[in-house]
Amino acid sequence: MKAKLLAAVAVSVALVSGPTAHAEQFVNVLTGGTSGVYYPLGVAIGKIYSDKISNAKVQVQATKASVENLNLLEQGRGEIAFTLGDSLKAAWEGDEEAGFKKKLSKLRTIGAIYPNYIQIVATAESGIKTLADLKGKSLSVGAPKSGTELNSRAILKAAGMTYKDIGKVEYLPFAESVDLMKNRQLTATLQSAGLGVASLKDLSNSNEINVVSVPKEIVDKIGPPFVAATIPANTYKGQDKDVPTAAVVNFLVTSSAVSDDLAYQMTKLVYESLPELYSAHAAAHGIKLETAATGSPVPLHPGAIRYFKEKGLIK
Repeated sequence: MKAKLLAAVAVSVALVSGPTAHAEQFVNVLTGGTSGVYYPLGVAIGKIYSDKISNAKVQVQATKASVENLNLLEQGRGEIAFTLGDSLKAAWEGDEEAGFKKKLSKLRTIGAIYPNYIQIVATAESGIKTLADLKGKSLSVGAPKSGTELNSRAILKAAGMTYKDIGKVEYLPFAESVDLMKNRQLTATLQSAGLGVASLKDLSNSNEINVVSVPKEIVDKIGPPFVAATIPANTYKGQDKDVPTAAVVNFLVTSSAVSDDLAYQMTKLVYESLPELYSAHAAAHGIKLETAATGSPVPLHPGAIRYFKEKGLIK
């Protein structure tokens, strides 16, 4: 009887302790607006995690992108987030003007992904073809204190302009900017995103557009993490020539509060699931494993370091 009783106690302890050993893991994926590139890629990553991380409860959250994402990570309200490299640098330094009241010391990098291209698009009827032509016109610069808005400030400053030179500045997400342009209530939009972003494809399919160039000398004035790049011809309907512009690398970022094991899994599943990400958005073709461990202004998470060491990218 005593043996049976001890066996029953052992079983009951196993039943109680078992779920603890396989505790549910919460993964909140912080993205951007639904008409940008972060969101569809975030949805794809969320599905991968849900399918392949044991006991994962995954949520994908639409946000105002980079700056909001980084602040949410610091507050423990997300496990992985998309961000632009310049926003990440500003967060690590505690740049209050960029939207960070203090240094966000909990941030850790998962890896570099694809570059964001600065895409300045105007309605053809506005006659805007150069940065100087934006003077006195209406321009949407992205949601307030978003990565796109920080990019807008940098580009205009290098071109010798401020928001005071613009006739009217709108602080709107991508889709809302395009809606105003379709209704002739806005002449131009600056969108920092992967090539072929849905909002600009939508605009070019319904309106004649001009894609405004950002000359290399302007990009060189800003310096890293901005680099000179090209929007290839026919990226958007009616754009029959290559257009010079600037690009900034995007990163996936996590928090020091995330366990090494979870960070390892999140890193591994991103870089070993690229075909699924390609299907989610063409911008994902810019993600390269060989450069994933480079260029971040913030330290890599130990879990990411473990994965990159396995792949021979870090010694």
